[in-house]
Amino acid sequence: MSGWLRMLRVVVGLELAQRVRSVAWYVLLIVVAAIVGGVITVLFLSLQGFQRDLGGAIFALTIFLVMLVTSLVTPALSGSAINGDRDAGTLASMQVTQVTATQLVLGKVIGSWIASLGFLAVCTPFMLGSAMLGGLRLEAVLIAIPVLVIEIGVVSAIGVGLSGLIRKPVLSTVVTYLVVAFFSVGTLIGFGVGTVAFQQEETRAEITWDYDDQTGSSTCVETGRTYETTIPRPDRVWLMLAANPYVIVSDAIPPHFDASGYPDDLFGQIGVGVRMAQEPPRAESCADYDDQGQWRDPVRDVHERTLPSWFVGLGLHLLISGATVWGAIAAVRAPARALAAGSRIA
Repeated sequence: MSGWLRMLRVVVGLELAQRVRSVAWYVLLIVVAAIVGGVITVLFLSLQGFQRDLGGAIFALTIFLVMLVTSLVTPALSGSAINGDRDAGTLASMQVTQVTATQLVLGKVIGSWIASLGFLAVCTPFMLGSAMLGGLRLEAVLIAIPVLVIEIGVVSAIGVGLSGLIRKPVLSTVVTYLVVAFFSVGTLIGFGVGTVAFQQEETRAEITWDYDDQTGSSTCVETGRTYETTIPRPDRVWLMLAANPYVIVSDAIPPHFDASGYPDDLFGQIGVGVRMAQEPPRAESCADYDDQGQWRDPVRDVHERTLPSWFVGLGLHLLISGATVWGAIAAVRAPARALAAGSRIA
């Protein structure tokens, strides 16, 4: 086993050496650091004095910015890892050595993963700065960063896997971008379209509020009349959000509620919003409010009785990335049993 790992380490080293020698990689690191630093600076100046937990807000935004940047850059780093070497004629020199197809593909996945983690590394000072501002929860750090690292690895694996399955480097890179776009944007579009598509007509009882000028209180009154309304059904399509990487990070972090019972950070707001989408719509009545006019079913209770979805989405990401890597291993294995017309193994 030590020999197998040693050969894998050689492939990873070659992959990293090829990327580290590239000036473009360092330019991208500088550009990413400048963009993230500029956004964080503007956020700090804008929210200073208005946001109590400023450190938590800056940390959450930094995590999302790194996820956005890596989803844009990682496909370019990994989408032509194998077919690019095949077109350049350098893949054959690896295939005639003792390196197996598994070592070759996994080495490229790990190399691309480590190179992409460089963008997380250049944003570390901003995360440390957010911790110094206060309001940053330890559990948010301990969960968000590992999940982010895994998601970067997922994109790297999908890019390398598709580069082994698709002949053309440009096409494999584009398909990688499409897969990433589907997870991050397509799931939101699908959720919105599905919510509207599954809407239904309902007859509901009408309620109104009587305001007392002397006491300043409001009283809920059922009028006895009914009305027809169209009700969206997000509860039927909420699982589409489980595959969204931003939702995965947010839902994995336990929310912290303020005195009013609402989440007090960006992670919690997104996570609780997804949990509330699981609730089927129900008719509103005066029984839903207490004597002070407050909703009897607080957000905290909704979060506690609904199901977490982050592990479903993360498992789906790992399954898809594993399938593409397995397909790439089968595609670069030599000697090949059959080749498509106009293609070559090396």
